[in-house]
Amino acid sequence: MASMETLDELLREELKDIYDAEKQLTKALPKLAKKASAPELKQAFEEHLRQTEEHVDRLEEIFKQLEMPARGKKCEGMKHLIAEGEDMIGDAEDDEGRDAVMIAAAQKVEHYEIASYGTVRTWATLLGHSDIASILDDTLEEEKETDQKLTSIAEQSVNEAAAAGTGRGQRQSAGRGVTNSRRPRQAAADQRRTGRGPSARR
Repeated sequence: MASMETLDELLREELKDIYDAEKQLTKALPKLAKKASAPELKQAFEEHLRQTEEHVDRLEEIFKQLEMPARGKKCEGMKHLIAEGEDMIGDAEDDEGRDAVMIAAAQKVEHYEIASYGTVRTWATLLGHSDIASILDDTLEEEKETDQKLTSIAEQSVNEAAAAGTGRGQRQSAGRGVTNSRRPRQAAADQRRTGRGPSARR
């Protein structure tokens, strides 16, 4: 079992990791808000950007209480989640699909943060940092609320719109496929009727 000294070190390291993660999000969220086509999704990203900036301020207050420099360490988890989200968004073929993909990517981020904040809140409580645990709990609840809001937006409008858009795309592709597949068969039939096909030459 980890000693309290080791747990204190883990808490400090994880706080630095979360701090960098939040900093990365302050750069990623404006891009998501700009790309969102659904007004309610754009608003949700803008609101969460303001929350994230406040989360950074809270972490800096925690660093101050722990007499730590307000400096993070590179959060590889957040870096890869953001990169994966950017790839998914880049592959989206229409606005509706892009909105759905952005919600999926954002919720992966929220779940990562919920796990991280839940962990450091528990550690802070065990170490007797009740004030710090309370600050972390406030942020944890806001991350959960954001996740629920994104779920609501997805279920009420975005996913249905994306599904309708996908259906249109499939029907169009199917139509093109039928047209193309009929041409070789029609050409072969014409050749047989006129005797100008390959067998006629033989």
